[in-house]
Amino acid sequence: MNPTTPIAVDLFASALHFHPDGDVRAAERRTVNSDSGSWQLAAFHAETDADVHADHWEMHPEADEAVCCLTGGARIHFRPAKPEGAADPDDLVQLKPGTAVIVPRGRWHRVELDAPSDLMSITLPNGTRHEKRTETR
Repeated sequence: MNPTTPIAVDLFASALHFHPDGDVRAAERRTVNSDSGSWQLAAFHAETDADVHADHWEMHPEADEAVCCLTGGARIHFRPAKPEGAADPDDLVQLKPGTAVIVPRGRWHRVELDAPSDLMSITLPNGTRHEKRTETR
């Protein structure tokens, strides 16, 4: 296919990868250990907390992440800086349709749904890590 021919891309089936040389390509989503140097825009429909790996913390060491709520509603939880400390109100951001949160690079976070939702994330997935959530709230 001619790369200059515009085509529609189903963002729920693939992701857009923004490469350092300026190219943008539709490709498979990457969730961990990508070292391509490309930023990824991914949209996904989530019905339950299992669809957003709510039982795992996630961290992107090389870049911030924008998490956007397109429909539904979600809560972004941030792991407290001090594990023994009580939860801080700043450790939770509520998203409604049309809102986003910027997750700072290196900050552990996880998502829980308020309702079935369409979400979008934009980040540089290089070195992304996941850890099983052990505490309960």
